[in-house]
Amino acid sequence: RLEIKKRKDGKEYFCVCYSGPIRSAGGTAASVSLVIADYVRKKMGFEVYDITEDELKRAFTEISDYHERVTNLQYFPSEEEFLFMVKNLPLQVDGDPSEKFDVSNYKDLSRIATNKLRNGPCLVLCEGICQKAGKVWKKLSDWGKDFGLENWGFMSEFLDLQRRIRAKDKAVG
Repeated sequence: RLEIKKRKDGKEYFCVCYSGPIRSAGGTAASVSLVIADYVRKKMGFEVYDITEDELKRAFTEISDYHERVTNLQYFPSEEEFLFMVKNLPLQVDGDPSEKFDVSNYKDLSRIATNKLRNGPCLVLCEGICQKAGKVWKKLSDWGKDFGLENWGFMSEFLDLQRRIRAKDKAVG
């Protein structure tokens, strides 16, 4: 579902909500749904999501808790990768509570309705947009400008960051 929420300055932004189960094999479709939602956001004149530092930290804590306490994610991004991606997304990725566990930290945030773990955002962010960034950017770099989606240029920087982190991991391992 799509919710309209208020930014800290009172302007409105898009919050895209995902409920599980979401198949890990659906990462490309989940990523494309974010691009389409952003296209609609821009056409309708809504602002970008103004994520707070606590919301960023909550998102990373939640994927970590989900990975450790519920099920291993197929793709678990580094903290640096994940925070970069979520900070640059023009939309909030949210969802219904799906697990019996509460997130271990960053609870009771005003723009996140639950303290329970939510598999929708975990899967869409990790196994969707972070894992499929190369595939998404390849298409966006071809036709994104035609659709006014130049704001997704951060994906190129994300891929550079991802490559640097993976190269460092290989050198260490």
